[in-house]
Parts: sequence; structure tokens; C-alpha cells
Amino acid sequence: MSWNKWTRGPLAALAVCVLLPFGAVACATGEAHGGTVAPSPVGKVLDNTDETGRNLREVPRKNAPEVAVEVTPDAAGGWDVRLALRHFRCSAPGTRPAAAIGRGLAHLYVDGRPVARLRTPAYHLAAGLVPQGTHQITARLYADDGTVWAVRGKPVESTADITVSDAEADTAEPPAATTSLGAGG
Repeated sequence: MSWNKWTRGPLAALAVCVLLPFGAVACATGEAHGGTVAPSPVGKVLDNTDETGRNLREVPRKNAPEVAVEVTPDAAGGWDVRLALRHFRCSAPGTRPAAAIGRGLAHLYVDGRPVARLRTPAYHLAAGLVPQGTHQITARLYADDGTVWAVRGKPVESTADITVSDAEADTAEPPAATTSLGAGG
């Protein structure tokens, strides 16, 4: 099931969750995407959106959520993704879909394609999602209402570049990674 194809129905508040490997949980409510975002005392909802159509929620730089992503090859194949979070906590499954400062979930993207919604700072990325070549793994922080945490009009996110070479793709050895860390804002 592709999580970017959710539609709003009569039970818009219904949240569907899927357990992912290593305890990560993917949840979708559809509240902000394609709908209206309820006013909140947390930050300011901007008219600007990310490429998925979700509104940015501007917060001051001081104590704003931050994320850094690190991607390392896994000996069994695939990639281990670790998020370093600052001024941010992952919300538990079933959390009310409302913005609360420094809370929410992370969306994981490979080359701009959505891969997972994370409620923990660790995730195993299957080798098949990262074929031969250089790829960008991005983690972006979202509030529980589906808005994107933003500082100075830019989403709070971090990207790591990884490269899988020809020789690595043809052997049983895990591929090498080149990682760049950075917090958005």
C-alpha cells in the first residue's frame, strides 16, 4: 500500500498504522494533506508547502526541532538509518493529530520518494530501495497534524548521500556509504 495515496473519507480522523521492521511505525491520518489545517498556538502555518503538498509550520530558530541523519551499510544487506534528534520527540502511535512543539514524526525519503514514516530514530532500509549509484536519503520532521516543521521558511530536514558501486552491487559485501549530516532550518 502506498502511503502517499491516502484520501479523505467520512472518517477523516481514522488513523491507520502499520508496524515496520525494527519497531518503526508508519501512520497516516490524511488531516493536513489535501485538507485544512486547524489553527494552533504552536508556530504559524504558512501557505508554502513541501513537494508532497503539506503546509509548513514556521517556528522560531531558538529551540526549534532539529534532525541529523546517518546512513551506514548493514552487514546483512541494506542500510541502517539513524536519526539524531534535538528539541524533538517522536510521538507514540495514536497521538491526537494536533501540533505540539517539538513532537511528531519523521518521514524518510530516498531520492525524493517517500519510503517510511518513522516514530523511532532507527530504521532498516532494504537494499532493493537503494540500487547502484548515488542516492540521497532525507529525513524530514512533521508535526502530528501533518504539517512540516519549518525554520525561516524551510523544512526541518537532513540529507545523507550514499553510493553503491558496480563492484559492490555484484558481491555479497555490504556497499560503502558516504554520509553528509546537517540539520535543516
